[in-house]
Amino acid sequence: MILTFDDLAIKYSGYVDIKGKISREVQAGNLKQVARGVYETDGNTDGKYLAGYIYGPSYLSFDYMLSAYSLIPEATYKTFTSATFRKGKTKRHENSFGCFIYRDVPAAAYPAGVNIITENGYSYQAAAPEKAVCDKLYSLPSAKNLSGLRALLFEDLRIDETLFSQLDFDMIKALAPLYHSSNLNLLVKII
Repeated sequence: MILTFDDLAIKYSGYVDIKGKISREVQAGNLKQVARGVYETDGNTDGKYLAGYIYGPSYLSFDYMLSAYSLIPEATYKTFTSATFRKGKTKRHENSFGCFIYRDVPAAAYPAGVNIITENGYSYQAAAPEKAVCDKLYSLPSAKNLSGLRALLFEDLRIDETLFSQLDFDMIKALAPLYHSSNLNLLVKII
């Protein structure tokens, strides 16, 4: 269960030194620090449930979600990539749950194509497969032409062509203009 400092302050309100009590609970292994002021009671919790608490607002996307949807063959073991907006820089955070990487997408594109998923008592936000493809292409250097983008998709990223052909192309066409990206303009031409 995720607990904030405020949650723990209420729980430990009978203690004179609340910060000391929290520190002792961390040292005893009863709490795992996720980020400053955020703790988890179960050290085996999947990092996907924690990514939005570390830095936000954010949603899981890029390589993590492409792998989760089996669009790329690489596994992203304990590396959780998320999208943010208006942060101006890529942020990296590491803890015992994994490596968390956050990068910007345009503010207009941020809310579209994001799902709220609830499982195992946790809720988190994740990009739909079409959104994850758009986010990833936005983050990469521009391809020069259609054949360059095809090579980027199917050779460099090694996106599964069969699964790619099953994506909702209407959704991609609706998302693409929100990025103002030449890669996404080319993607619309390909599909």
